[in-house]
Amino acid sequence: MRAALRPRLGWARLALRGAALGRAPGPPCWSCGAPLPSSDGPPHFCPGCQALQPPAPRPDLFRLMDCDRSFRIDPGQLQRRFRSLQRAVHPDRFGKRPPLELSGVEPAKETDCDGDSAFLTEIMEINEKLAESKNKDNLEEVETSIKVKQEELTREVTAAFERDDLQEAKKLLGKMKYFANLEDKLKAKKIPS
Repeated sequence: MRAALRPRLGWARLALRGAALGRAPGPPCWSCGAPLPSSDGPPHFCPGCQALQPPAPRPDLFRLMDCDRSFRIDPGQLQRRFRSLQRAVHPDRFGKRPPLELSGVEPAKETDCDGDSAFLTEIMEINEKLAESKNKDNLEEVETSIKVKQEELTREVTAAFERDDLQEAKKLLGKMKYFANLEDKLKAKKIPS
């Protein structure tokens, strides 16, 4: 518990220190919601969760590249700064990070629907129709049923997000993954081999 509170306490100290110096804290981190220290300079990471923060709407490119405001810029310094920033924000640095969560809810997985036997029966029946379909009309019937179900699930997910019911949205997104897989199977079946 104490370890979990430590990053939050650090944010509180930073906000208080900034307020004492007459500076307001920056916007909250998009990932963990903690207030960020204000920064007008180069791209920065949240000290709590290490998420890269978005750039300012109109960044000061001289400050971003750590250059003097001059027409005569040292090309070597500019290149070093560019490479340093490039290394800092390269996607390979973030490939091993755990998946993001939204309000403590992990991303949806197909296994989130395993307890819904009626849904799994429906998926199994559509899979059987797809496997048995030999002609174009049968494939079009399956395609129509998949599209109708995807549209229905999209409406339900939208409603769940609007209600801020993230657990329900997660279940529905898991169901949508099943239908996306069915759609992929359908496309593969429609393409002659």
